[in-house]
Amino acid sequence: MATTADDFLAPRAGRTLRALLSENGVLVLAAAYFLALLPFTPGLAGRTNLENLALTLLPLFVLATGQTLVLISGGIDLSVCSTVALASVLGALAMNDASGWFRGNPLAVPLGIAVMLAAGLLVGAANGLAVALLRMPPFIVTLTSMMFVSGFAVWLTQSKSINGLPPAFNALGARLPVALAIAGLAGVGTQWVLGCSIYGRWLYAVGRKAEVARVSGVPVTTVTWGAYVASGGFAAAAAVLYTGQAETGSPVLGQRLLLDVIAATVIGGTSLFGGRGKVHWTLFGVLFIKLIDNSLNLLNLSLSAVTLVKGGVILLAAWLDATRTRLGHGPI
Repeated sequence: MATTADDFLAPRAGRTLRALLSENGVLVLAAAYFLALLPFTPGLAGRTNLENLALTLLPLFVLATGQTLVLISGGIDLSVCSTVALASVLGALAMNDASGWFRGNPLAVPLGIAVMLAAGLLVGAANGLAVALLRMPPFIVTLTSMMFVSGFAVWLTQSKSINGLPPAFNALGARLPVALAIAGLAGVGTQWVLGCSIYGRWLYAVGRKAEVARVSGVPVTTVTWGAYVASGGFAAAAAVLYTGQAETGSPVLGQRLLLDVIAATVIGGTSLFGGRGKVHWTLFGVLFIKLIDNSLNLLNLSLSAVTLVKGGVILLAAWLDATRTRLGHGPI
């Protein structure tokens, strides 16, 4: 019997789909994209560009790590980027050398970072209380929180950026080894919690079926609340890196990051439906998203073109997630 085109293509299409659904599928996709763009993108593989890529990738990874925890719990946190902005301006108000609350204090940098982390944890705690204790929809809660926190950051600074941050603070985001250490600590610590702690097992159980987990003795309210608190804390940690790189506190810092955060997390393999996700999957997704950003910028494409491509990637992420859910498994 003669071999038809369908007979030839169908097995390859199946293997391609399985590769995309595999645990390392997005990493393979990122590598293929990098190699395909390499001949057409001068400087893509240059040392300076790769260092810049890493510096922009690390804070997004920290931000997406917090989102991973919330998505595993079956929720979503739309307020993370507004939390970045609020933590940024509060830290700048605390540390700037002109009118900072702690100016002249030798502990100005650690105190300023403490203010930033406290702001993130507070926003996360408020979100968690509304979702876990009051049983409000996560989308509505965090959308409202996003609007309120963003507006508060703008009001607090009268829409102005705050300069004059201590060089020691700026180095946290601008020096690759330091930023890598912060992001690595966040990633490794979170993966340990997910893979080795009772809280991690509870989190997956809550995301799969909250009521079943509750009947089984899992403290669903506490577990859900903890995911949102952690998300707020990670957003503040990302704000430390972003603010250090920008060398200024800004009420609009991170304004365009939300789609990147969600797309990177979901395309990596964490489910929008809850109960599934790993930190290294998120890292692969972040790498792919930032590689797209970086390469298209090097090609001097317009912002609208970059946004269109990212929209397609987000649609791909949603399709992959729905396909995994329909097939009844995560990345295989």
